[in-house]
Amino acid sequence: MSSEAKTHPYHMVEPSIWPFTGAAAGMITAIGGIMFMHGASLWATVPGFAMILLTFYFWGRDIIAESNTTEAGTSVYHSPQVRNGLRMGMLLFIASEVMFFFAFFWAWFSNLIPAISKTAHEIWPPEGIVPLATWDLPFLNTLILLSSGATLTWAHHALNAGNRQSLKTGLLLTIFLGLLFTALQAYEYVHATFTIEDGIYGSAFYLATGFHGFHVIVGTIFLGVCYKRALSGDFTPDAHVGFQSAAWYWHFVDAVWVFLFISVYWYGSSGYEFPA
Repeated sequence: MSSEAKTHPYHMVEPSIWPFTGAAAGMITAIGGIMFMHGASLWATVPGFAMILLTFYFWGRDIIAESNTTEAGTSVYHSPQVRNGLRMGMLLFIASEVMFFFAFFWAWFSNLIPAISKTAHEIWPPEGIVPLATWDLPFLNTLILLSSGATLTWAHHALNAGNRQSLKTGLLLTIFLGLLFTALQAYEYVHATFTIEDGIYGSAFYLATGFHGFHVIVGTIFLGVCYKRALSGDFTPDAHVGFQSAAWYWHFVDAVWVFLFISVYWYGSSGYEFPA
């Protein structure tokens, strides 16, 4: 037996430049952001973001190539143990995203409920703020995003059943609904009567919903990659970690929106007056 024969089920990755370029891209992006906040042009952030996107593309390409390297119908690198590790990594990432959004919810409720914070407003929304109508675009967007979760679940079940046509159709519908959600969110922002500079309400509203919108865009791109891979014949009922990760991420985005709709658009915008 050769001394180089693989005697374990794990994937010992080859040396790669992408972790280094990713770290460098993050630093360059941070420097560009600092320069922008001190008066530089928005173009100062472009090099860092460009490096991040290129790192995502090439690193993702390498991982997909690894997953598609097979011998006798079995993945050479992505064994069941490796796939479990990748799933665990995705779950830990989503857990970190939960804490990210928890900070926004805490900022919102600490200014809304006196029992949480002594600095809470006596009147909420604050005087001068005209909140968005809960049951207009916000409710429509809620229905759209929940529907996208249903179409993605349909696609997932189709993949497990070996129905590739339904897999592609479900993914395409989910991507369309994600794009529609983003377009309506942009329309809502353009027609809102308050801005991010209008006190704690404006800043908390736009940061929470804006970062969620950013996650929707990222998730839509993620699903777009899955759709392209599905067209290429990737994914099997037994091995589809990439698709599963995208589905988990999208369902997380759905869940966050439900909490945003209830706490920000409905409860937090209904109008309350607390005793001083």
